[in-house]
Amino acid sequence: MEIREETAADHAAVRRVHELAFGDHGRKVADLNEALRATDDALSLVAVDDEQVVGHVLFSTSLLDAPRKLVKVPVLSPIGVLPDRHGQGIGSALIRRGLEILDEGGAPIVFLEGHPGFYSKVGFKSGADLGFRKPSLRIPDAAFQVYPLAAYEDWMTGTFVYDQIFWTHDSVGLRDPAA
Repeated sequence: MEIREETAADHAAVRRVHELAFGDHGRKVADLNEALRATDDALSLVAVDDEQVVGHVLFSTSLLDAPRKLVKVPVLSPIGVLPDRHGQGIGSALIRRGLEILDEGGAPIVFLEGHPGFYSKVGFKSGADLGFRKPSLRIPDAAFQVYPLAAYEDWMTGTFVYDQIFWTHDSVGLRDPAA
């Protein structure tokens, strides 16, 4: 399996990965990915096996509202793997490669919201435990996670603020279907 940067030729295959990986929410996730991909500083990686895109991860930029100043920080979202390839380490490999690239580029810390059982395996920690505040009460506490990189400094605490694209696509936290 090869992990490399996404190219324009991969776009349709990446959309298919997210549509299949997220079931009923697949179209929404694929639309979010396409909007985030269009930003100037997105890092988009694909996992390719036998010339087929089997997984994808995107890191885009949002902000940390720290007491000293606003800090640009990467957000891991979305990540998807074809359902028949789950459990093979593809998602973890994509994340690890992305974190390496971001660390080499001087990013201080990576944010995400996701299942702690999965993301803790690749080193993510509770955001609240490290002094960060989540941007929405709809994000479960355990799902709000961070991964400090080499450029992280102790003064970098505060409230994480998603880029407007996440809000426009209603992709922050969990909506209550009974509300």
